[in-house]
Amino acid sequence: MASLQVAHPYWPQDLQLSGYVPNDKPVWQILTLFFSVSGALLAATWLLSSQGREGNGSPWRRLIICWFAVCAFVHLVIEGWFSLYYQDIAGDQAFLSQLWKEYSKGDSRYILANNFIVCMETVTAWVWGPLSLWAVGALLKRRPERFLLQLVISLGQLYGDVLYFFTEYRHGFQHGEFGHPLYFWFYFVFMNALWFVVPSALLLDAWHHLACAQLLADGAAGPRDPQKQHEHFQ
Repeated sequence: MASLQVAHPYWPQDLQLSGYVPNDKPVWQILTLFFSVSGALLAATWLLSSQGREGNGSPWRRLIICWFAVCAFVHLVIEGWFSLYYQDIAGDQAFLSQLWKEYSKGDSRYILANNFIVCMETVTAWVWGPLSLWAVGALLKRRPERFLLQLVISLGQLYGDVLYFFTEYRHGFQHGEFGHPLYFWFYFVFMNALWFVVPSALLLDAWHHLACAQLLADGAAGPRDPQKQHEHFQ
């Protein structure tokens, strides 16, 4: 007897999902809660950033702190959930599982627990997540490692995002409905493009500040005696 196929909204449409249970929360409720929590975190971090030393500088600097606060939340909570429960998400009805089932309409590799996705999200959750939290504290207190953290995290996010898009391009965009206004353009393209555009800008910003700091350090050290410099390399 042929096995019964469970109806689902994912692509390719002929894929079979064992144990899949449709979400019992409407899309608007899932997205509203997610963006409300993210917005509240942004607002709270913006207010907190005004309390630091000299108000933590320009609005641009405060926005960077807000960005890393949201990164810490998304990486540790949202992606951390996926890295821990990716095998159970298809049939689970916890809110974060339903969030991932909704996002999977734009990229079914998540509900399929694709090996690349699992590895990438695990690294993102447990490496970039804690480092993003560290970056928030370092930026608020203007600690000397803040630009190094900004550079490392941004480079890691950018690298992961490039691999994310490129691997799906190599698959022919078969894991979602190509061109769909919500699932493709908003979930897959826009939401992930943020982790391409913003980290690129922050990478250049950190590069500039670290290069300036090195120039000042070189200037403070003064010119070296050529003879001593030669002896140093012997």
